[in-house]
Amino acid sequence: MSFHQRGLLAAIAGIGLFGGLAAATAAEVNVYSARHYDTDLTLYDNFTKQTGIKVNLIEGKDDELVERMRNEGANSPADVLITVDAGRLWRAQEAGVLQPVRSETLEAAVPAHLREPEGHWFGLAKRARVLVYAKDRVQPSELSSYEDLADPKWKGRVLVRSSSNVYNQSLVGALLAAHGPEKTQEWAEGVVANMAREPQGGDTDQIKAVAAGEGDVAISNNYYLARLINSDKAEDREVASKVGVFFPNQDDRGTHVNVSGAGVAKNAPNRENAVRFLEYLVSPEAQELFAQASYEFPVADGVDLHDTLASWGKFKEDELNAAEFGRNNAEALKIMDRAGWR
Repeated sequence: MSFHQRGLLAAIAGIGLFGGLAAATAAEVNVYSARHYDTDLTLYDNFTKQTGIKVNLIEGKDDELVERMRNEGANSPADVLITVDAGRLWRAQEAGVLQPVRSETLEAAVPAHLREPEGHWFGLAKRARVLVYAKDRVQPSELSSYEDLADPKWKGRVLVRSSSNVYNQSLVGALLAAHGPEKTQEWAEGVVANMAREPQGGDTDQIKAVAAGEGDVAISNNYYLARLINSDKAEDREVASKVGVFFPNQDDRGTHVNVSGAGVAKNAPNRENAVRFLEYLVSPEAQELFAQASYEFPVADGVDLHDTLASWGKFKEDELNAAEFGRNNAEALKIMDRAGWR
């Protein structure tokens, strides 16, 4: 094949990617990603260098990407969907835009509770939903579990973002699996009664509010605190110096752990390349970059943590399958809404 012919085929493939016509080529993979980390681009470049497979990236918001794949249907150029939170991965699965995959490499690297049982999606990195507390007002010995946050001793002291946040929906989904709807409803009502203020802002805002004295304990994903600790801004590091981190439920089921994850698109025109791409993302090299660059925990064993995460010590994680609490998200939201958790 001449250079001109190869260029023509590449142009046709490009039209497929951006115009909605699925066209498979031997050396590309089309990735729809809702993760917006510059370090992910390094991962994609490294994959291309190792395999010769070009990564065509389309970024967007989670729900928008899933809806785009639905609308594109059988002509979708998407090979891989990457997003954060098992709740969103479950929604993508329910929308019918992912297909099951069997891979010895993926199944060996990703623990069973961090992947969908039939292989529709796999965790790529872990994020723990931790408690962040005011060092000058709370002793670690006062903390124990998520359930304890509903105790009246925390009245006016709890900070947490809104019920519309998928991280909270997944956490409540895990509590739902552990306790059932009645007890989870009671817990949600207790947390609402103990809130220091109406939910507002993201996890970083909850941490800053603890440091500012607006409340004493916040619920947050671990990497938000790690970012403040390692920030170039002195004011961020000052905030971080005033708070500590606590891993809940160490005496029972363990701390709730969610995932950034990915699945192979139902109509992937480059399915083999898609599977190979996911297998690369759970390789030791890729896992180390996840851990070092985004302050997430690797899913694979034997990968060094970022120094900040390592300094927090080892913790027991809840091994409830992520698909189960992802599936529970819708009911969890209803429970929070009934409790007045806005």
